[in-house]
Amino acid sequence: MIANQPRRVVVTGLGAITPLGLTADEFWRNLLAGESGIGPMTLCDPTNYPCRIAGQADDFNPSDYIGSREARRMARFSQLAVAAAMQAVNNAGLDITREDPYRVGVLLGNGNGGFPTLEENCRILADRGGMRMSPFFFPMVLPNMAAANVSQYVGAHGYNSTATTACAASNNAIGEALQAIRHGLADVMLAGGAEAGISQLGLAGFAVMRALSTRNDQPQRASRPFDAERDGFVPAEGAGVLVLEERERAISRGASIMCEISGFGATADAGHLVQPQESGASAARAMSNAISDAGLQPSEVDYINAHGTSTPLNDAVETVAIKRLFGDDAYRIPVSSTKSMIGHSLGASGALEAVACVSTIVDQRIHPTVNYEHRDPECDLDYVPNEARSAVISTALSNAFGFGGQNACLIFRQHQT
Repeated sequence: MIANQPRRVVVTGLGAITPLGLTADEFWRNLLAGESGIGPMTLCDPTNYPCRIAGQADDFNPSDYIGSREARRMARFSQLAVAAAMQAVNNAGLDITREDPYRVGVLLGNGNGGFPTLEENCRILADRGGMRMSPFFFPMVLPNMAAANVSQYVGAHGYNSTATTACAASNNAIGEALQAIRHGLADVMLAGGAEAGISQLGLAGFAVMRALSTRNDQPQRASRPFDAERDGFVPAEGAGVLVLEERERAISRGASIMCEISGFGATADAGHLVQPQESGASAARAMSNAISDAGLQPSEVDYINAHGTSTPLNDAVETVAIKRLFGDDAYRIPVSSTKSMIGHSLGASGALEAVACVSTIVDQRIHPTVNYEHRDPECDLDYVPNEARSAVISTALSNAFGFGGQNACLIFRQHQT
């Protein structure tokens, strides 16, 4: 390593629990096939709400990873996080018992914490009194408990934190984990995010904002980013975890290196709390900062995994932001939305899209944006409509933009010696 140069960071493991598969490999296969994981909402009763569909990890069984007693004391978002992290550690061939556990850290993104548990205990408070609430209420609902539980289950005693920047949370977490390794605060980080907020509380909050799709009779066709007939996002859940390692350390232990993570950029719109900045200036700057952090030029980006929520305003503004940064070159770059197939998992979305970006570089294939049927004049880029595509992808950019105007972008690159 050249003196005064930051330590390089690579990805050596992936784990994912999603509506489209319960491992990273299954998730990726189904993305490439253009399958949809969206169906009727069953995690709560949506009868009185305009949106009654969701992307749910219906076949997930926490007892596959966690003892039944411990699982009962853990909110679902923590269960998902622990499962994804255990997968990622196994995928990386990482034996933490043979490491200095204080050099292995955890940094996860989360938007809502244990919303379903919060709702359940609020009902108990109202109906039966506060002393009938669960004594595990706080250890279940607090957003940091996913990272806390992961550290316990994998034995990681090092740097531990949580990003709660709404839908940008996982990208913030992964980017800050990158920085932790670069600056010597850790050698290995489990980074990503988890969300499991499907509940009447969450559903009502988004419904009164009119942010959700109402295509209840066509759940698999409801999420349609960049399509002219998009009508809102589909709520979802999931968890994704990446093992990030200092490059020389990964090489020395003979790890299989999937790609390098080399750039992170974050900005704030400093404007409307729930609507993106119409000029796209702050989103474009976050992308630019990530590219610059990676030591690249915009012309070197080969693929963009879009935030792509399927809301009318977000998709149009993201398109504006991409064109603002890349100019005419924006029309060359393939752009696709993972959310078209799994819905919007809020604080976990960036982590699942990071899994997709790493898989894109490994496989040299781009997953499609499904349900792209009607061209929107305001969304006129190459959105990889409906079918996967083989391509030479050396550099992938992943976008995440959250409520509060918080923007976070990541750069993944093919590993180079």
